[in-house]
Amino acid sequence: MAGKLEDIAVDPDIYSMATGYNGEPQDFQSETTSLASTIARGRLENGRRYQAIKDDDYWGPSDEQQFEAFEIGHLVFLVIDHLQPNPLFHAPIGESPKNILDIGTGKGSWAIDVADLYPTATVRGVDVFPPPVSWMPPNCVFEVDDVLREWTWKEPFDFIHMRLMYGAFAPEGWKKVYKQCYDALEPGGWIEQMELDVRVYSDDGSLQKHHELYRWGDMFIKCSEKAGSSLRTHETMRKAIEEAGFVDVHEKKYKIPLGPWAKDKIYKEAGHLQYAHWNAALEGWAMWLLTHHGEPKPWTKDEVQVFLAKVRQELKNPAIHAYEPANRVWARKPTLQEMRARQETPIKIEPSP
Repeated sequence: MAGKLEDIAVDPDIYSMATGYNGEPQDFQSETTSLASTIARGRLENGRRYQAIKDDDYWGPSDEQQFEAFEIGHLVFLVIDHLQPNPLFHAPIGESPKNILDIGTGKGSWAIDVADLYPTATVRGVDVFPPPVSWMPPNCVFEVDDVLREWTWKEPFDFIHMRLMYGAFAPEGWKKVYKQCYDALEPGGWIEQMELDVRVYSDDGSLQKHHELYRWGDMFIKCSEKAGSSLRTHETMRKAIEEAGFVDVHEKKYKIPLGPWAKDKIYKEAGHLQYAHWNAALEGWAMWLLTHHGEPKPWTKDEVQVFLAKVRQELKNPAIHAYEPANRVWARKPTLQEMRARQETPIKIEPSP
């Protein structure tokens, strides 16, 4: 989708707060209650659990509260593409893929849904922490691994998927991951990535400079760049995928409302879910980055909590019509014929003047 996205119409009845997106009574003001983590594995810091298999620190936690946020985020993306033939992905991988890889699988919801959709395919979900699932389809496999290490999978993949991987790697790490994806795909296979812009916007000026949500994204981008792994992945992924050798590149842009303020039913439902997604994920998004790389000096845990309380108040405010942009990019590895054509194209040497 090219060009400027249309503004999202505001529902004038949102101020009554009487009903939700499905017409049933809703308490938009209530906060999402997260399950407390009972698993002591991993690295504990400020009451949150982080992965412990890599030598470097990753800003996002891997605990029950964050897995809850992953699940809600999965539902957001299903709703926002509800009218598409396949809301799980856009790459045209055909009816009978054999091997599919989900990098950064999180709770594994996407991998499980795709395994159900393609029962004859093997779907692998890989992450630095095991997903807390008690059941999965027989053709779905979860593995704990660091994708920056050498890949040891024997069978080539038909499709490789990534979502919400912003800030996962430094620029050289991303370059390596895309190259490994390219090398691991069958000729003609597809890669797809979906990322959020961490900055928040409004079309009608209701989000103003004095709001904490206004400075939210730029502040965290600065923190992430100090940490060496930028959160601007949505801006860099298309070019990086093209530079890795992929062709037939497509991009779709989205606006995802924060709260049920939109008039359109799908936007309203997505906004309800994105509000819950933020409430479940806020502390996980903020705590490590601000306590390690906050400005003008690292914040204390209490300072982070005070800041997040202000953000939650703004999220509850129906007069703020805020949204997050998102980008989806999908691209194809050249076929063998295309690769041969590239290699066989003669080099034209211009005569000297």
